[in-house]
Amino acid sequence: MAWLTTLLITVLAISAIAVIVLVLLQHGKGADMGAAFGGGASGSLFGATGSANFLSRSTAVAATVFFVATLGLAFTGTSQRTPGQAPGGLMQGVGQEAPAPGKAETPATAPIPGAAPGPAAPTGVIPTAPQSAPPPAQGKAGEIPTK
Repeated sequence: MAWLTTLLITVLAISAIAVIVLVLLQHGKGADMGAAFGGGASGSLFGATGSANFLSRSTAVAATVFFVATLGLAFTGTSQRTPGQAPGGLMQGVGQEAPAPGKAETPATAPIPGAAPGPAAPTGVIPTAPQSAPPPAQGKAGEIPTK
């Protein structure tokens, strides 16, 4: 069933690009991409109105393929359930087993599941700043200190 999903995603992407290109090629009210490619020329391959009919029908076919591929993806996405799994959406089981309010069972010092063990934290040692700092270098204002 995975190959069908891959095929439908490919068809969906190709049809989406085709719809975008075909809509941009159609002749509109102003200067658009269709005019740049000779969409308004009467001596074209499809005749004076033939290109408009061809482009609109091609757009309709590409849109139909897009919607059919979307429906196929929706079907394959919901049909890939394991046997014994109840039908329904993602929100079906929400709120069925809510914990009682005010009763937190998680201890404050519990290790995080899946975390790598780290060094033990020191107990009772608080780092402090050194008591004596070297005196600041004496110099004139605006002067660059040298060694």
